[in-house]
Amino acid sequence: MKKYEFILKNLDCAACANEIQEKLSKNSKLYNVNVNFAKLKLTYETNEVTVDEVEKAVKEQEPEVEMIEIDKSKNEEEKSKIGTQIIRLLIGIMLAGIGLYTKLPLEISTILIISGYVVLLYRTTKNALKMLFASKKINENFLITISCIGAYFVGEHLEGLMVIILYEIGKILEEKSINKSRKSIKDLMNIKPEYANLKIGNKIEQVKPEDVQIGNIIVVKQGEKVPLDGKVIKGKAELNTSSLTGESKLAQVEEGKQVLSGSIVADGMIEIEVSEKYEQSTVNRILELVENATDKKAKTETFVNKASSIYTPIVVGFAAIIAIFLPIFTSIPYVGDNGSIYRALIFLVISCPCSIAISVPLSYFSGIGKSSKEGILIKGSDYIDAIKNIREIVFDKTGTLTKGEFDIKKIETYADYDENEVLKYAAIGENYSNHPIARSIIKKYSHDIKNENIEDFAEIAGKGISYKYQDKIIFVGNSELVGTENSNKNDFDMTKIYVKINDILAGAILLGDEIKEGTTETIRKLNNLGIKTSMFTGDNKEIAEKIGKEIGIQNIKSEMLPQDKYNEIEKLINNYSNIGNKGAKVAFVGDGINDSPVLARADVGISMGGIGSESAIEASDVVIMTDNISKIIKAIEISKKTCKIIKQNLIFSISVKLIILLLSTIGIGGIWQAVFADVGVTIITIFNTLRILK
Repeated sequence: MKKYEFILKNLDCAACANEIQEKLSKNSKLYNVNVNFAKLKLTYETNEVTVDEVEKAVKEQEPEVEMIEIDKSKNEEEKSKIGTQIIRLLIGIMLAGIGLYTKLPLEISTILIISGYVVLLYRTTKNALKMLFASKKINENFLITISCIGAYFVGEHLEGLMVIILYEIGKILEEKSINKSRKSIKDLMNIKPEYANLKIGNKIEQVKPEDVQIGNIIVVKQGEKVPLDGKVIKGKAELNTSSLTGESKLAQVEEGKQVLSGSIVADGMIEIEVSEKYEQSTVNRILELVENATDKKAKTETFVNKASSIYTPIVVGFAAIIAIFLPIFTSIPYVGDNGSIYRALIFLVISCPCSIAISVPLSYFSGIGKSSKEGILIKGSDYIDAIKNIREIVFDKTGTLTKGEFDIKKIETYADYDENEVLKYAAIGENYSNHPIARSIIKKYSHDIKNENIEDFAEIAGKGISYKYQDKIIFVGNSELVGTENSNKNDFDMTKIYVKINDILAGAILLGDEIKEGTTETIRKLNNLGIKTSMFTGDNKEIAEKIGKEIGIQNIKSEMLPQDKYNEIEKLINNYSNIGNKGAKVAFVGDGINDSPVLARADVGISMGGIGSESAIEASDVVIMTDNISKIIKAIEISKKTCKIIKQNLIFSISVKLIILLLSTIGIGGIWQAVFADVGVTIITIFNTLRILK
């Protein structure tokens, strides 16, 4: 299935974006259709429908909208039409003003007033007629046009003009507000490198990051972005990683250190051996995650999209009822001051659902953008909703609560083996694993083991590894794997890894791990928020109990296999549902390959992107780009703030509209208040939404 991405030029209405998405989604040959108004982006998948067919469908819905390929849109200079709209607005006001307020013959005044109407209504009427004839639908442009013309014919010339004048001013301010929010979000994600300095012999050639291969050498100078992931092979530098991790403190790197793309060299110059192609680089993965995040819509956003599509027809129906039946049951006339037609016109002005349709998706997108700035990648607006409802967080231990950087404290030897042999057999096998314990053992064994040939390598989940080397069958893992009692009674704070060769216990490696800085404080804050904390680990009971109690974990389960963790998470989720708290969410935080199934099963899977495995990152819903779990607190704060602002916008928008509708029905409210209920409320909700980015 091929994925298509386009920029929708001239799309200036959130409700219209929803209508385009609904129309395209009805085509059974188009899959995963998404129209993101915040980014003016259309994405869909298909193998059967041509681009021309999709473009035709878009044009039928919104005649002014143009579909532009993503690559081409980057090369197009963004030109704002605001200046032209302001000039047209001023000309219309001037013509109408002369006609209304100067002593001219009636015929000339009438011509000037009508000319003012024509100039001011030109864009709105044109869009209304195109929509009416192309898709047989009415939208806000049609409603405003009818309201203004109706006001003119019932003798309310000034109020009819004020409707379109205030509407045009509102649209201009709305466009400026939306452009500001788009720019703010774009600035947050301005981490993509434009080029890479490729070293070829003694020369340096500037190339696209996509053209650099694994093993190539690139040079990054002061002030430049690191374009690809790799290892420093020459030089020293201080890196600004705030765009990736949200951390303002500069990170020092030198020869042998790994660096992530998207970092900026604040001081120094380094040469890097590239370890990942651009498509798999950290910066590209971040950009893809954030770009695709809003494709997963929250229930609130989906509900608002559906509600706004039926909202306008309902209000139009009420307007018709008021215009026709109000004089029948009351003494109110059809025309004249506060006549039924005038009151019906107010209903039409209010009926545009823009403030509701714009503020909700824009709020979610702003929340995702703010999170990415803090080094937290949230993969969808539905997870923004879910994070605020987390009631229990389950943590893996190694690499999540602890550093995962094990130091070998002691090597025990049995039979006729010495320490070097025990370490060697452990390192040869662990060279094929990416567990934190494996990395620590390999680091300790300084000899080259890359060329050692082994056979029948197998990773036994939750226990260790086995392999064949020089006709020897070797097991490296916990006591259960090698079939012995765990004898580290005097070393209960260390992890013990046994080495068994041809059914003979050769020795054991004792490793110590450290709790991460800030872990205890984070667990305390989570407990204070009323969020229950648990720890699921495959480590032995003594170590798990010691670490869990030290950092304040409320519920500790040890010696668990991956399937045990999965089953326990499933029980927790079912328990919350059974006690009638279906809104409660269970989160799991982990970093290893073994955690992938549990991350996928949890309501909210949170992986540690800084040290986490690729499979764990793919399976999770939230990625923390550092290994600092305190970011979970920040994610909860952003989630709560985003959802609070969404609620504020919805309550404010709906309340104002209902109040003005009620006042207009009883003859107190006028068209001016109706215009405020439309464009004024839209602008206010947009500015309120921008607070998320601060």
